[in-house]
Amino acid sequence: MHDQHPADDQHGRERGDHDAMSGEEIVIKPYTAPAGGWGSMRGMAEVLPGERPGVDVLDTLRRQNKPEGFMCVSCAWGKPAKPHIAEFCENGAKATAWELTKHRATPALFQQHTVSEMAQWPDYDLEKTGRLTHPLRYDRATDKYVAASWDEAFAAIGAKLKASDPKKVVLYSSGRASLETSFMYSLFARMWGQQNLPDSSNMCHETTSVGLKAAIGSPVATIQLEDYDKCDAIFCFGQNVGTNAPRMLHTLKSCRDRGVEIVTFNPLRERGWERFADPQSPLDMIAGHETKISTQYHQLHAGGDIAAIVGMCKLVIEADDHAIANGGTRVIDHHFIEQHTVRFEAFADYCRRADWDELTRASGLTRGAIEAAARVYMRAERVIAVYGMGITQHRYGMDSLFVLTNFLMLRGNIGREGAGPGPVRGHSNVQGQRTVGITEKTELAPVERLKTLFQFDPPTEKGWDTVESCRAIIAGECQGFVQLGGNFLRATPEHAKMKEAWAKLPITVHIATKLNKSQLVPGQESWILPCLGRSETDLQATGRQAVSMEDSFSHIYGSIGKVKPASDTLLSEPAIVAGIAKAVLPPNPNVPWDAWVGDYGLVRTAIENCYPDKFANFNERMFEPGGFWKGNPAAHRQWETESGKAEFNVPRALNASGFTDKDGRFRLITLRSNDQFNTTVYGYDDRFRGIRGTRMVVMMNRDDMARLGLQEGDTVALESDAEDGVDRVVEGLRVVAYNIPPGNLGGYYPELNYLIPLEHHALESHVPAGKSVPVRVRT
Repeated sequence: MHDQHPADDQHGRERGDHDAMSGEEIVIKPYTAPAGGWGSMRGMAEVLPGERPGVDVLDTLRRQNKPEGFMCVSCAWGKPAKPHIAEFCENGAKATAWELTKHRATPALFQQHTVSEMAQWPDYDLEKTGRLTHPLRYDRATDKYVAASWDEAFAAIGAKLKASDPKKVVLYSSGRASLETSFMYSLFARMWGQQNLPDSSNMCHETTSVGLKAAIGSPVATIQLEDYDKCDAIFCFGQNVGTNAPRMLHTLKSCRDRGVEIVTFNPLRERGWERFADPQSPLDMIAGHETKISTQYHQLHAGGDIAAIVGMCKLVIEADDHAIANGGTRVIDHHFIEQHTVRFEAFADYCRRADWDELTRASGLTRGAIEAAARVYMRAERVIAVYGMGITQHRYGMDSLFVLTNFLMLRGNIGREGAGPGPVRGHSNVQGQRTVGITEKTELAPVERLKTLFQFDPPTEKGWDTVESCRAIIAGECQGFVQLGGNFLRATPEHAKMKEAWAKLPITVHIATKLNKSQLVPGQESWILPCLGRSETDLQATGRQAVSMEDSFSHIYGSIGKVKPASDTLLSEPAIVAGIAKAVLPPNPNVPWDAWVGDYGLVRTAIENCYPDKFANFNERMFEPGGFWKGNPAAHRQWETESGKAEFNVPRALNASGFTDKDGRFRLITLRSNDQFNTTVYGYDDRFRGIRGTRMVVMMNRDDMARLGLQEGDTVALESDAEDGVDRVVEGLRVVAYNIPPGNLGGYYPELNYLIPLEHHALESHVPAGKSVPVRVRT
């Protein structure tokens, strides 16, 4: 099962087709079926049996994303008040089976294999070892993890952290940790005197938090799930619905059934935006009926969204100018602009001056394509703008988001029913973590309430975000890394330097359910602390506990696990956070860690006291069908910006990538496969893209292949074309002909994260710019 995984060599290279599925033939064949349908059923049928699921998996799926049920650990799409019979998707089912696998990574596994040996295994094989069962300490003498007691773990970790400078230790969290755990974790950090609290949002969607906050005063979507029932057009940018949020397809199908136009901008043709067969409709399944999702599909360059949106705005503004001059019907909502916005004229003048040759060259679209999309926008009364990391993970990702907000504001499509920005979040509680204090920014934390409620002086010095944490690790300044879920080392850019520096960290601590790559590059002292999964029964002093999380629409849900835990030795995430906090901090009678672990309702009361405007009556409301809404001022046209109004912004560039095109340089887009969630690999079947048996591929336009003299199946290397003098190469990539614009390439992360320089990030938000990476193809 354990194929050799290439080590990074001293020259900064990765080698070989290192993760072809063992015993599996590599098959590259176009997939002709729609998203959903029988293909989704087969996808689940292939993956689930490998986890040896029992009846508890079926019962959990029955309860998944339903009131009084279990909230999926996968994406953050909304959970309707009136759910479908099966309110889960293919990837949600895989995530549940992955958590409830019968495979176990017991101490015996770690006695059979050294860490150096396991570090060579593919990500998939590490996941297949199963659930971690015991606390583990790295023994450098034998190069093995050995079992330890919880008391031993907390004492050793506490001693090491207390001897460290808290301002030089990172407390990272993934987006799956509950609101309760996240609040406790952030409180521990601040009571310790620091707020180095990077999280999954820093990796992915932080541009939304920064950009929307600056433009409209709210860092999140202004829409709710029911707004999709009231819109009459949807514009979609840089988001792969079929893989990243499949349950959204039911919402989109409903919109299409009532005539809503859906205009999609994305470099690759992604099946979910093309066609969908509803697996919950017996008639559709039997008859082979499918729904066309996008009424227009525009394949622009990676980073070309700014130019495409500016082109549409130009057409809207010029149409309105023509209406004014000729006494026609106005196109722009001038009442909204005059009452609620600033700097409209500066943006309007910029658009009027924009040159069509530059717009088409930067976007990769024809003028006719942009005009067709603009016509849909001008005739629609209520428009939702859906977007994902395809517009946020660029050097000028903030500018992409600003022009998208400008686009909506032109016709008053923010702050009313059926209209507004709708970012689609990835991890199940990544948005909620920021809500309850997982932030490196003092201004986003309730500092005065923390000081009053818990009687300590919170830090005011800004902490480290993801990029700043990586800088500190590489520079040797970081003194420790605690990881609440996630696979930080595997997910970050600048992997060669990060891996070398990571091994020198004085201490690394991993709170996790399964084995991953980050744990297998141990620091000078390293611990793995296994925790309960969200689907499992969490029994504490006062009985069965529930946890909560927040979706992409700012709705809060309760979740109750009912499955027997994978091991009697597991602790819950709140219990582990409390154990570390008690070992590091002096006692504080205002922070009853043990009582909080015994009753998570007390944690929710503390959250409510810190955030009374968002969490009033938290315990009483957490199981409301459809979740309870924490509110959003911008949804009511209350603009909490510097000017007190929604703000138009002029973009700094038309090309969001931040680098110029030149001969031989490509824009690489790093992607998920259909058999993947973040760095978790469920299998080797990227069904929608027709790639099976390997992840070491590069997707290329046929014209580019011909120009380079390449055939399908040829093996090439990608090398970084960043102008920083660093040699970054990934070898052993199979060429796959794909429907992608010339000059653009596609490939999977985390394998190709190796090619992303640390300093290639969104300028303001510091999100790694993984959707437009400058590379060259080496044959």
